[in-house]
Amino acid sequence: MSRDGDVCGVPIRMRVYARQGELLVAAADDDLLGKIFREGQLRLEISDFYAGEVVSEADLVAQVRDCTMGNFVGEETVSACLRAGLVSEDGVMRIQGIPHAQLYMM
Repeated sequence: MSRDGDVCGVPIRMRVYARQGELLVAAADDDLLGKIFREGQLRLEISDFYAGEVVSEADLVAQVRDCTMGNFVGEETVSACLRAGLVSEDGVMRIQGIPHAQLYMM
């Protein structure tokens, strides 16, 4: 991420869903879209669910701060959430080495 908030490295895709008073942010590294990862009984599909606009790290963090639920996949995306203190390292799971984290605001 550059100092002016421009996207650098792997772009982050973000899609926002609003239903029944809930706001879900789904975000993933762009290069993971369309891929499926498996490890044991776990399966992680990076589908069109994540295929929103390309956003900067600052835009992602701002949107996640307002959400009630979040679903994050990929090194760039999960690292942005970790740096912002939105998720913790012990809440990150890896499936075939790909980081995945979820957020629920109570």
